[in-house]
Amino acid sequence: MSMETPVLPGGPLSGLVSSAVEYMIDAGQRSVLFLDIMRRRGDQYNEHVAKTAPHVLQYAAELIIDGRKLDDPVNYALVRIIPPKGVEIDLERRPFIVVDPRAGHGPGIGGFKADSEIGVALKAGHPCYFIGFLPEPMPGQTIERIARAEALFIEKVISLHPRADGKPCVIGNCQAGWAVMILASLRPELFGPLIIAGAPLAYWAGVHGKYPMRYSGGLLGGSWLTAFASDLGGGKFDGAWLVQNFENQNPSNTLWTKQYNVYSKADSEADRYLEFERWWGGHVNLNAEEIQFIVDELFVGNNLAAGKIEMSDGRKVDLRNIRSPIVVFCSKGDNITPPQQALGWILDCYADVDEIRAYGQTIVYTVHESVGHLGIFVSGGVAKKEHAEFSENIDLIDVLPPGLYEATFEARGTDTTNADLALGNWVMRCEARTLDDIRAMGGNSPEDERRFAAAKRVSEINLAAYRKIVQPWIRKMVTPEMAETMRHLHPLRLQYEAFSSKNPLMSAVKSVADGIEDNRKPVSKDNPFLAFQEQMSRQIVHALDSWRDATEALSEMVFLNVYGSPALQTALGIDPNSEPSRRREMSAEHRVMLDKRIAELKSKISEGSLREASLRSLLYIGSARGMVDERSIEALRQVRREHSGPQLTLAEFKMLVREQFFILLLDQEAALAAIPRMLPEDMNQRRAVLVAMRSVLSASGEITGERARRLQRIVALFGVEEEAPSNVAPFDPKARAS
Repeated sequence: MSMETPVLPGGPLSGLVSSAVEYMIDAGQRSVLFLDIMRRRGDQYNEHVAKTAPHVLQYAAELIIDGRKLDDPVNYALVRIIPPKGVEIDLERRPFIVVDPRAGHGPGIGGFKADSEIGVALKAGHPCYFIGFLPEPMPGQTIERIARAEALFIEKVISLHPRADGKPCVIGNCQAGWAVMILASLRPELFGPLIIAGAPLAYWAGVHGKYPMRYSGGLLGGSWLTAFASDLGGGKFDGAWLVQNFENQNPSNTLWTKQYNVYSKADSEADRYLEFERWWGGHVNLNAEEIQFIVDELFVGNNLAAGKIEMSDGRKVDLRNIRSPIVVFCSKGDNITPPQQALGWILDCYADVDEIRAYGQTIVYTVHESVGHLGIFVSGGVAKKEHAEFSENIDLIDVLPPGLYEATFEARGTDTTNADLALGNWVMRCEARTLDDIRAMGGNSPEDERRFAAAKRVSEINLAAYRKIVQPWIRKMVTPEMAETMRHLHPLRLQYEAFSSKNPLMSAVKSVADGIEDNRKPVSKDNPFLAFQEQMSRQIVHALDSWRDATEALSEMVFLNVYGSPALQTALGIDPNSEPSRRREMSAEHRVMLDKRIAELKSKISEGSLREASLRSLLYIGSARGMVDERSIEALRQVRREHSGPQLTLAEFKMLVREQFFILLLDQEAALAAIPRMLPEDMNQRRAVLVAMRSVLSASGEITGERARRLQRIVALFGVEEEAPSNVAPFDPKARAS
């Protein structure tokens, strides 16, 4: 028997030894570079938290209002974003206001790089403002006080732009999303379109087998633990606990992937990693009253969509009071705010699309397929696509007829019809949807609703017991010095401190790292030991993901069985056989107002001139397609620019669109029959209108099918058979009637 041996010079064993030596040198160097990046992260953290107003905004800003100086002081501030060199701003365009989430991290995430919400709004020519906050809350600060301060901020922005073509577009990320929705329901007159990104508005909503964070309140026995943590903090809740909750949702990323990515790419990943960590580690505090409101009213109580939140003056927060278009941005890859939690409030507030229209509401949603929670407002790819399109087409959204729409995006290419009419790299469409499209995403059964109602009741009982029995003792024991010490000893803060230059061992790391950078010997891409390293990393990620999946499945099983117990529900005063429904009926007052408005619109069916007739015709034809395309709106803008007559303001045009839309909705046949009586005698004017209408209708594609049939009906109603002569200027449906 012969046997091959790998010992000859230049043989397989020699190559393997060479690869091993190469890998070990590289791995040793990368280890030192990784530790040095951790040192830089720690030093960056210490420098950042030492600032009075730490933030991660990448734009220069001018302070407009310091909330600490208001009659009811808050730790919030309004600043104006100073456009970078080369960015042109049109002061007559509506301003954008980005409200940053105060969910444990510091401010600035909406504008911490060029491809951000602020960045794309500036690029679209809009003046931009930013509402941020300081790390420490003001004494006595509450969520309601913050809402009043933000109302003052928005009023100030409006006063600074008296000639703007619309009220400010307000963007609320995560926690700021539900805060903006509360304010918009109380002060609807202040707002233009709202963009709500990754905000949990219906916290109980979800599907079995996914998104188990909604079970946390019930599994912890309710919000007593929140009160306990606030008492240990001397009346303040440490935002680091909220950040840790986020990290616990993805242990493979928290414990391994994030650090491994830096280690494996130590030569190129440092700057990106440190940029993000500057925000991620900027923990802030909340007053006990603030966090208790958030947990009791939103997370455990789920009272926002149900209309059960009450302000100090007795006013109820009713999301149906909002009059501005609402754009909801969510993602299937978001395990913090899944689509059901971002959109479930619509099912709680409205019976169907007709009821959405009855409240004069326009709701547009878009669902990303994969981006995670932070990616919704951090990812540069998302900013350059979804946020850029919303910024560039915000006027389209503002004039949409009331209803429910889904925003879809199609890449603009050489084969795109009328590509020059699309403002960005994508073509945005708003396609009509029904509540069944939202229900199809999944949601709670009546049994699930009873379970969450039981968890809410347990939370109320436990919180009352804690406040009566335990809280007085804790408050007597905890001193301000003790509370501050516990904050410094939080594990998330310690990990930054331990690797900073305050640790004497890290000074040696820096000197060695400096020498390595001059003698770096990276491993070759085809090194077998590097491949083995990657395989081991994948195995670690798989193991941690499997552990997460198992614990999540266990937590769901425990929650469903404990709170699904008929005995427990009965003891808590919940009928185990009830069919709970969170949807609210329309109030008698609103129904009276609606009946009055319907009668008013019916009386106007035959009123109007060529302007009303042309817009009514466009709505009639366009509704056959069930969608609005940005190219059609741009074509309408071009028609407007070519007409020399006086213009309607955007607000006036929006009112006209809604009026004609509702007239068609109430009695389509009567509305169409009235068109000939609204037209001028001049046939050239009638032909010019048809030319303009065809240009708008064909902007997004050929006029075919039902749209073509409806167009022919309108042509017959106009009483003309041929196109306008070339010397007739197109008519602008938005121009004032003479």
